Amino acid sequence: MKTSLREKIIQTEGTVFPSKTYTSMVLEPAYNEAKNELLDSMIEIHNAHLIMLVEQGLVGKEEAEKIAKAVSHLNPDEFQTRSYTGEFEDLFFEVEHALIENAGDIAGNLHIARSRNDMGIAIYRMTLRKKLLPLIEKALGLREALIEMTDEHKETIMIGYTHTQQAQPTTLAHYLNAMTDMLTRDIVRLQAAYKTVNRSSMGAAALTTSGFAINRDRMKDLLGFEDMIDNAWDAVAGADYIAETATAVQLSALNLGRSMQDFLLWGTQEYGAFLLSAPYVQISSIMPQKRNPVSIEHMRALLSSVAGDCQTVLLMVHNTPFGDIVDTEDDMQPYIWKAIEKLGGIYELLTSVLLTMEVNKETLLKRAKESFANVTELADTIVRKDGLSFRQAHHVVSSTVKALTNHGKTSLESLTLGLLNEQSQKTVGKESTLTEEELQQALSPEYFVKIRDLEGGPSPSRMEKTINTRLIEQDELSGWLHDKREHLTKSQAKVLSIITEWVGTNE
Repeated sequence: MKTSLREKIIQTEGTVFPSKTYTSMVLEPAYNEAKNELLDSMIEIHNAHLIMLVEQGLVGKEEAEKIAKAVSHLNPDEFQTRSYTGEFEDLFFEVEHALIENAGDIAGNLHIARSRNDMGIAIYRMTLRKKLLPLIEKALGLREALIEMTDEHKETIMIGYTHTQQAQPTTLAHYLNAMTDMLTRDIVRLQAAYKTVNRSSMGAAALTTSGFAINRDRMKDLLGFEDMIDNAWDAVAGADYIAETATAVQLSALNLGRSMQDFLLWGTQEYGAFLLSAPYVQISSIMPQKRNPVSIEHMRALLSSVAGDCQTVLLMVHNTPFGDIVDTEDDMQPYIWKAIEKLGGIYELLTSVLLTMEVNKETLLKRAKESFANVTELADTIVRKDGLSFRQAHHVVSSTVKALTNHGKTSLESLTLGLLNEQSQKTVGKESTLTEEELQQALSPEYFVKIRDLEGGPSPSRMEKTINTRLIEQDELSGWLHDKREHLTKSQAKVLSIITEWVGTNE
């Protein structure tokens, strides 16, 4: 008799949980991620919860000492060598089994007033905060590099572009400072995400808290959380902590990607703005002259990958029920971890690339002097000297540039006082009172930059003040990072001290 498709599936998949395909697609990948990323936080929660249960009189001291000893025997390194067998649904139950084997049935009391729901969310939040702090540190490393380069290039004249066309003279420092300020906003958004992440779900249990008189606030403190999620439903259902993190990381990648596009353009022979250091370029297999800026190319591509991983997180949250649901858990969490890891690596790589590249200052200055980018200042000077309205002065300068280009001239070096007066006479009915010296000054990119000394301007004197402010901000941002790490370290030390004492008592 012919075997039906249903029978074939049963033969292949099995008749008990978990099926073969479910194991390979879901449970095994989740187990592997958990043993590598979540086990340390799981153990921290076991210890903290045990301390709280003893303090609340829900578990006896002698019993707690035995459980603490069993927890201390959990070896994360040994777990990382294990493979998923299907004997236990997930790592949580495998760890619980190991505790009961070691301490006996009393280890089951470790789960008093606790669920995989509130515990799992706490683990995800603890894991995410551990990853956010190194990312912020690497972002601060790039920020420091940008400030250093801003100081180095206060007088490196270059053309600024709008709509991809030559606009006005500025400095490389001005551009780098703009990058610094955008990166600062990225860091602030990551700090805000950290604040949202660092809230305790413990005590929410499955959904409705517990009838046991536990202390949720004590759990918050023992685990280094800075706040507690008050509503138990929200504690196990709210996924906006990871969505906010994904949004902050995604925007950071999008922001930095725009500069990667600029750098790829500026590194071409035609633009000639800089030369990358040898460790960050590759040669061609056929063209001996090539120095391919692959480090920047890869960063641009990887930043797109970061944005994509974050978008995956947001889409996996989209339209999920507002409750405990797997969509926001094991399948989703690795995407934000990958995004954070890649973005942090990019920050490190870009820091090295920028600090080691050679900037071609002479080429940038020459291009600025030869371009039409300085004519805004010529119009401004005519307003100051001749008393014309800016719109009138704009027409005079515009017609002068048009006359030059009609004669095949491509730079301001061909602009003479005679031509300016000719166009001024045609446009406003009188010649300009500018002298030759005043004309040349108005056409100087160095002068253009020097007199733009307002807040946010590119002048060297203004940039010096800006740099000093950014250095103060750097200290404040670094202080924030230090305080967060110290807070976590103290919380962990507090728990470890109590557990160590109990384990020693039970020896």
